[in-house]
Amino acid sequence: MKILFIGGTGTISMAITRLLAEQGHELYLLNRGNRNSGLPENVKIITADIGNEEETAKKLEGMSFDCVGEFIGFVPSQLERDYRLFKGRTKQFIYISSASAYQKPPKGYTITEETPLENPYWEYSRNKKACEEYLMDLYRKEGFPVTIVRPSHTYDERSVPLGVHGNGGSWQVVKRIMNGKPVIIHGDGSSLWTITHNSDFAKAYVGLIGKSEAIGEAFHITSDESISWNEIYQAIADALGVELKPYYVSSHTLAAMSDYDLTGSLIGDKANSVVFDNSKVRSLVPDFRAEVSAREGIRRTVEYILAHPECQNDDDEFDSWCDRVIAAVEKMKEGF
Repeated sequence: MKILFIGGTGTISMAITRLLAEQGHELYLLNRGNRNSGLPENVKIITADIGNEEETAKKLEGMSFDCVGEFIGFVPSQLERDYRLFKGRTKQFIYISSASAYQKPPKGYTITEETPLENPYWEYSRNKKACEEYLMDLYRKEGFPVTIVRPSHTYDERSVPLGVHGNGGSWQVVKRIMNGKPVIIHGDGSSLWTITHNSDFAKAYVGLIGKSEAIGEAFHITSDESISWNEIYQAIADALGVELKPYYVSSHTLAAMSDYDLTGSLIGDKANSVVFDNSKVRSLVPDFRAEVSAREGIRRTVEYILAHPECQNDDDEFDSWCDRVIAAVEKMKEGF
């Protein structure tokens, strides 16, 4: 098939890019060319800033596709632009939304595609919902061939999955564990969460490409494994071969004491126990199975980060914030 991705080199999309290239599809990436190192040789690059609609339209002139994948659309105005660019050019338009858009707090811990989209805590999630509604309205009124895909905490070898981290990514938390410092875990660490390795996500995503039954439908793609945050952090420490020193702080306290958007990412997402039912995507991609367990994926990621200094980005600001939060909570405990 002839496929174009808007982006194509991020955490989620890179694994899909590699899989499609391996399968021999004619794959184009439309991006600014800033992160294209390490791409398979048979991937074609269209260098353009899609924010410059006129420039992009000229680059796409005369081209049409079996599928266009949108990975970097976060607000409806970006999807309006995409519609103008790709109307009549593609047989399928797959939009990456987010499972964080599902109802928070959830009325039940099992999430299906019928779970309402309602997240009052996170603007990011509400924007994703608005993008979905815009695209589905185009499908209903004009037959625009949209498929919605909702990932939840998909990761790759470059970043360890965490509940709380700073703007610099996961390294500073890994470093704290290595150095024997206390590590903040939200709540008591017992809530259930699902992390999905991008190589597993890619298999289901690719399976939806070209499926007429997927048009006008939404699917989430996750691992079937649900584990506690305590298990996730313990797996990191085990991969490092050191003792974990957890320091538990309620999500609401963390949000109140933070310069980071922990209201959205915790109360609006990670603090909630969720178990995803993947039967809908499996109905169209019956051989889909997430093969990388959380412990195995974390081990691979830790090994990769330790072997690649470019992934070891110190975040002194976050490190100091952790120390301040722990000191403040300890002081509050003294008052009781």
